[in-house]
Amino acid sequence: MNTITTTNFQFPGQKSVYRGKVREVYNINDELLVMIATDRLSAFDVVMPKGIPYKGQILNQIATKFMHLTSDIVPNWLIATPDPNVAVGHLCEPFKVEMVIRGYLSGHAAREYAEGKRTLCGVIMPEGLKENDKFPTPIITPTTKADNGSHDEDISREAILEKGIVSEADYLVLEKYTRALYQRGTEIAASRGLILVDTKYEFGKTKDGVIVLIDEIHTPDSSRYFYADGYQERQDNNEEQKQLSKEFVRRWLIENGFQGKEGQQIPNMTEAYIETVSERYIELYENILGEKFVKADISNINERIEKNVVNFLKS
Repeated sequence: MNTITTTNFQFPGQKSVYRGKVREVYNINDELLVMIATDRLSAFDVVMPKGIPYKGQILNQIATKFMHLTSDIVPNWLIATPDPNVAVGHLCEPFKVEMVIRGYLSGHAAREYAEGKRTLCGVIMPEGLKENDKFPTPIITPTTKADNGSHDEDISREAILEKGIVSEADYLVLEKYTRALYQRGTEIAASRGLILVDTKYEFGKTKDGVIVLIDEIHTPDSSRYFYADGYQERQDNNEEQKQLSKEFVRRWLIENGFQGKEGQQIPNMTEAYIETVSERYIELYENILGEKFVKADISNINERIEKNVVNFLKS
């Protein structure tokens, strides 16, 4: 299967390259960032050994579509998408926190709740909830932005301000933008028969000091979706929710004895399993955006990306 799991480009004006868990970001003349969404799969903050066909294209196209759909409420870094796997935007200084917002008791929050904890990132969670119940109002539970290979850590708003990770004035903007984006994402999801359960946003500052949305938005890697149809019935019957997210990969890893903890071995992903993951990502794309996924030519992805990016930079 032809996938892109690492890049080694030398673009005109290239100053440096940053490699995240999934994306690789090229600095062009300290003005632009060329962000390449690879086919790498990350779970529990660990990058899996094999890539997933079309995953990078799917993530990039969902993120850029949602950038356009939210640009009227929150400014973002995006300038152009010269290739299915590539977004080009303004150089920004990222904030060292990820803004996680949760409308429902799911995933990490549910695991903490099951252990008897009622406070997450300094936010009190009400008593009497069961997994996947809706919170009375969405809660913001930030995490620190870990370096590659490290784990993101839960952190409270108070600790962020106390440690000076973000100034209070900036943090108020991040909170405001986070709530506005989640509200818009919830409305768009509802129009597709989905529930946006939880998601995370990343922000940065432009050279002019403007706070903008960066990286990905409302993708299956950064968000959890449920199917709205039958949601309440499944809750009432204590059944699992039908999900559209990367949670199916996490579940498979847990079942195979892996949660990213020290000493644990990543289970082998067969070609057949990788094919099913790719198909699930395509299903996610089509449900989230409400449009057919068009597969890009992957006969030589690296060559295609390089050509498209160079042509864009020259123009």
